[in-house]
Amino acid sequence: MELKFVKYHGLGNDFIFVEDAGGFLLPQGEMLATALCHRQFGIGADGLVFITKDTDAYTMRIFNADGTEAEMCGNAVRCMADYLLHEGLVQSPDIEIGTISGTKLVRVEGERYVVDMGEPDFPFSQGKAVEVLSHGMTWNTHPVSMGNPHAVVFVDDLSELDFSTWGPRLEVAEVWPKGANIEFTQVISRDRLRVKVWERGAGPTLACGTGACAAAVVASKLGLTSELTNNPITVSLPGGELTIHGGVDNHVYMTGPAVRVFSGHIDISRVERERK
Repeated sequence: MELKFVKYHGLGNDFIFVEDAGGFLLPQGEMLATALCHRQFGIGADGLVFITKDTDAYTMRIFNADGTEAEMCGNAVRCMADYLLHEGLVQSPDIEIGTISGTKLVRVEGERYVVDMGEPDFPFSQGKAVEVLSHGMTWNTHPVSMGNPHAVVFVDDLSELDFSTWGPRLEVAEVWPKGANIEFTQVISRDRLRVKVWERGAGPTLACGTGACAAAVVASKLGLTSELTNNPITVSLPGGELTIHGGVDNHVYMTGPAVRVFSGHIDISRVERERK
C-alpha cells in the first residue's frame, strides 16, 4: 500500500500528514504511526496526522510515535492550517480545524499562525500543586488540561535537571490515569519561561504547543509571571519560541510558525516487512 504524505514541523516538533477524507485509514492508526514515525525504518516523526473531513469541516486525528492517539496538539494544528492553505483546501485566513478535544480556530498572521486553544481546565484542586512521589522523590506538579493532560513542574535550573530520567517516570505516575505530558519549567523573567517537555507517547520533543500554553497558564496563575491577559509570555523551547497570551474570554492563544519540510510517497507494506 502506497501512501502520499507531507512532512511538517513546528519548532522541530515534527509530523507526517496524510489525507484520509473518509477516515478509512483511522482503524490502522496505531500500526501506521509506529511504522511511519520510526526514525530508522520509516519517515521519522513525533506523530502521524490524518486529515479527515466531516461535511465541510476538516478534522485532525493525531497518533503519537508509539501508536497512541492524542486528543490535541498545538504544533500540529498550526501545521495542518498551513497544509490546508498550501493545498488549496481552504482560502480564508481564519481556519476551523476539528480535534477530539473540540474545534480550534487558527488565524494566519503573516508567516505565523495564531491558535485559539480554548479555556484551560484545572483538575485536582484548581491549579494547586499536587505532590507526586516517584522513586523516592516528591515532586510538586501542577495539573492542567489544554485539551490533553499536562503537569507543569517548576525547577530552579533546567541545566541541572536529569530530564531523561524524570520525564518518563513522571509521565506514567499513578495520579495521571492516562499518562501526562510533563513540562519542566524555569521562570526567566516576568514575561519569559524556559521549558523542556517530556511528551506523552513521544518522549523528549523539541517543542510542544499545548505544553507551552500549560506552562504559561500555570506560571501566570501562580503570579510567577505577568497575567496573560495583560502581557504575552514568551516560552522558549529547545526548538524555538512560542508566544502565549490570554483573552477576556479566558481563552489562551498561541502564536508560532509552521514549516513544510518535504513530501513524497511511501510503500507501507515494505516498511512493515523491513521492521519484522
